Amino acid sequence: MNILKGYRTIKNISGPLLFVEKTHSVGYGELVSITLPNGEERLGQVLDTSKDMVVVQSFEGTSGINNQATVRFLGDVIRLKVSYDMLGRILDGKGQPIDKGPEIIPEDELEITGEAINPYSRGPPRDFIQTGISTIDGMNTLVRGQKLPIFSGSGLPHNDIALQIARQATVLGKEEKFAVVFAAMGITNEEAKKFITSFEEEGALERATIFLNLADDPAIERLITPRLALTAAEYFAYQKDMHVLVILTDMTSYCDALRQVSSAREEIPARRGYPGYMYTDLSAIYERAGMIKGRKGSITQLPILTMPGDDITHPIPDLTGYITEGQTVLSRELHRKGIYPAIDVLPSLSRLMNQGIGKEKTREDHRQVSDQLYAGYAEGRDLRSLAAIVGEEALSEKDKRFLKFAEQFENVFVKQGLRENRSIERTMEISWELLSMMPDEELTRISPEFRKKYYKVKSG
Repeated sequence: MNILKGYRTIKNISGPLLFVEKTHSVGYGELVSITLPNGEERLGQVLDTSKDMVVVQSFEGTSGINNQATVRFLGDVIRLKVSYDMLGRILDGKGQPIDKGPEIIPEDELEITGEAINPYSRGPPRDFIQTGISTIDGMNTLVRGQKLPIFSGSGLPHNDIALQIARQATVLGKEEKFAVVFAAMGITNEEAKKFITSFEEEGALERATIFLNLADDPAIERLITPRLALTAAEYFAYQKDMHVLVILTDMTSYCDALRQVSSAREEIPARRGYPGYMYTDLSAIYERAGMIKGRKGSITQLPILTMPGDDITHPIPDLTGYITEGQTVLSRELHRKGIYPAIDVLPSLSRLMNQGIGKEKTREDHRQVSDQLYAGYAEGRDLRSLAAIVGEEALSEKDKRFLKFAEQFENVFVKQGLRENRSIERTMEISWELLSMMPDEELTRISPEFRKKYYKVKSG
């Protein structure tokens, strides 16, 4: 039997990091067992290795660890035990069951680091995912295999939107195996209970696997939680031929943990104190979404991040926007008006929308209707500023129509119930009801053919 030798070679401790004198060759990402003088064992991982020193990150913190602790390098990397029985289960941020259910009997053990999908092997995203939320389905369409983040702010209902999408998401006209992998990082116990209760009440837990890293869990654990979630998603997608929706909340907590580790390593900080390699690190997570040629399964990602100070130019949303295929932006102004889901369609964007809409996918008039709604709402929003200065009475009749259109757009199209699941047909009906507030000839983004077919003439 091969007994791994332990070493008392800890030279320094900084935050969650141990600086260990190098005694033999070790690999990046290798697992480390840390035995405290009182016999307690903790798990760590090699974060960096040089000629003389190994940097080890402890997943359970460094409290109580001193230079009398014994370090053993285990010669393996972190693996997740995966099984089809993970569906319906709630796990902690290390992948251990916390729902009082039985131990998961693994079918396989997979490395959690994973790999980004080779661009040559990627299949083209083209299937429309109906979320039941009009502002997403109608104007910011989610396509299977896409990574479409939600940019939010502190106190905005991003978690409610995420749960609603998790409950309602479906691909039209196809009976396929579908799963949700939900990973929450740095959340409170109250938020965790809310997530679990919501999944259970709606009957969505049976098709979901939930990973929960709580606010009082070690920050270092947050760095592995999204990787565990994506490893589970890859197992469901590529070994069980399932279509998986991965929701990651909150990537800001993840990036703050990354900054904490970088600071402990005394690395030279980049923008706002975040490490210069944050772009690469985020890419390694986001690029695990997609479809692979020849495989039936797929992974669609909805990362959620709270923008510090509602600043969309902050490094986290800024870098995320470069990597992902668009963004859904929440508005504090709409939230203050009591409008849920408070999605602001003007700065929102889905770069893959055209691949997932149109005839035989959603509806033939979808693209033109979306463009017309966008144009009308943008015009109405601009006129609000003008009306605040000169008064609404000074506006022309045409301007007043656009002003009224913007108000109705927010109250009828954007606003919907927390459990209101709108079909794409219903979303298009609401769109035409709004567009029919305008004279036919002002719908310049819509072809005469579609105006004739769908325009609703107001009676009386």
